[in-house]
Amino acid sequence: MISATTQPYPRLVLRGISKCYPSVIANDDIDLTIRAGEIHALLGENGAGKSTLMKIVYGVTQPDTGDLLWEGREVKITSPALARRLGIGMVFQHFALFESLTVAENIMLALDEAESLKALSQRIREVSNHYGLPIDPDRMVHSMSVGERQRVEIVRCLLQKPKLLIMDEPTSVLTPQAVLKLFDTLRRLAAEGCSILYISHKLDEIRALCDTATVLRQGKVTGTAQPRHATSSELARLMIGSDLPECAMQPQAAGPVMLEIQALSALSIDPFGTHLQKLDLRVCGGEIVGIAGISGNGQKELLAAISGESVQGSANTILLCGHAVGRMNPAKRRQLGLRFVPEERLGRGAVPTMSLSNNALLTGAGQGMVRFGVIQREAMQSFTQQVIARFKVACGGPRALASSLSGGNLQKFIVGREVMLAPKVMVISQPTWGVDVGAAMLIRQALIELRNQGVAVLVLSEELDELFMICDQIAVITQGNLSALTPTAQTSPEQVGLEMTLKPR
Repeated sequence: MISATTQPYPRLVLRGISKCYPSVIANDDIDLTIRAGEIHALLGENGAGKSTLMKIVYGVTQPDTGDLLWEGREVKITSPALARRLGIGMVFQHFALFESLTVAENIMLALDEAESLKALSQRIREVSNHYGLPIDPDRMVHSMSVGERQRVEIVRCLLQKPKLLIMDEPTSVLTPQAVLKLFDTLRRLAAEGCSILYISHKLDEIRALCDTATVLRQGKVTGTAQPRHATSSELARLMIGSDLPECAMQPQAAGPVMLEIQALSALSIDPFGTHLQKLDLRVCGGEIVGIAGISGNGQKELLAAISGESVQGSANTILLCGHAVGRMNPAKRRQLGLRFVPEERLGRGAVPTMSLSNNALLTGAGQGMVRFGVIQREAMQSFTQQVIARFKVACGGPRALASSLSGGNLQKFIVGREVMLAPKVMVISQPTWGVDVGAAMLIRQALIELRNQGVAVLVLSEELDELFMICDQIAVITQGNLSALTPTAQTSPEQVGLEMTLKPR
């Protein structure tokens, strides 16, 4: 890699980059300069234009106007393959790995030039150990934790000796210990001259890691900052144009048990899933219970059991509002007051090709949107508009397709829809994954308000700071086992992070 001190030109310069779509200006005359050896943050709300800009840099999308200069030379990056040949690598937020293949086989599929499996495996060992990210090239991906899979994605990029590494929400699924390890690696890369473009909504991490930050709002650059010399509030104001809202969590006595799981054991139908082993859990009205855990430790199976997507052998394994529902389907559980927000936004949380109002109808048909078998269009549109307004969903109105929304705005709509359907029990997975700081606080406050109204709220999240911000009690799920509940005031993120990596007794 080229030393930062010997590089005569900035690594990458964007000048006047604009990109328009039929209903939105995604990027509007954007200028951005990234120097060799610099860790540069890109900040902005959901829909601010970050993803479009990264697609332009990585060759996935072409700009309408503007120029890209790579090490002083004007270039047109027409494909990801060309971006990689220039020295641009990207680690995406959602991994693209085949679970039935080994690490080396997965990486081989992503390489632009053929290489023997033996030689590649040796390079994987050398590069991963050099950067403090040791991985076994012969290991099957399905046996790896999320943090280990991220190592595979990073090492895949490092094998190509990148000059610019783009990281998209890299810590969203990592424990505090794994985050520190990742930061050590990124600092080492920067010291060797590699530039890093770091996209994250976690302002504390930006302040700890990054040298410079460029802030986007509504497709335009609104400012730059040196994160180490700015507060999180100052960065938030640049992003959202106002002070960051705060969650108001007041102590209150818990009410009756609304959701109870008793000795729940379940075999996963996924060959790479996790079996549940005698789980016990109680969630009372007027409290928020959090479940922490590294992805792949049984969360998917637990959610399927609670929602009714996976029917249990005994009705009494799951009690909902006093009713034995283990053998009930999802519709009957919803009639009893269960509301559910899955981790997968498109496909499970919303149908991509349907409008927002039709998506509202799918889970809200029993709330006045259907009478005597006839769809009440006016009620459906009114409800959807209320969700859009209350949760500040940036979209083209109730008729906008779900697929047209950014990930964060779609999440706000899905959460808002379920919140406004008057739950008695709310179960939500990864409530603010990939959501900007303003939207995250809005969603968290909505969950707190449900709790204050006596609703039982169960939150599954890999964001430990989030769980400690809004939860009354917390448990840890590891390898299909669930720990006892602990009041959040009696533990810490570091302790919970450690428990997430330990094998159950």
